[in-house]
Amino acid sequence: MKISHGIRQFHRWLSMAFTLLVIMLFAVQGFGIKPPQWLFLVPLAPLFLLMASGLYLFFQPYAMRRRRAAE
Repeated sequence: MKISHGIRQFHRWLSMAFTLLVIMLFAVQGFGIKPPQWLFLVPLAPLFLLMASGLYLFFQPYAMRRRRAAE
């Protein structure tokens, strides 16, 4: 259960960081500052990590049930 708890905490903190990053990008645009185009690609890295950890967390209960049924 330790790994699962760690992944869940990682997912939570990463989602907060991702949200703040996206909000900051929109806020910068709202002030009329034109950020470089590559800056809009920065949120993709945490987004892919969120997808991977979210898929793990989604399928974990099904895998646990399957393991318990096999015992």
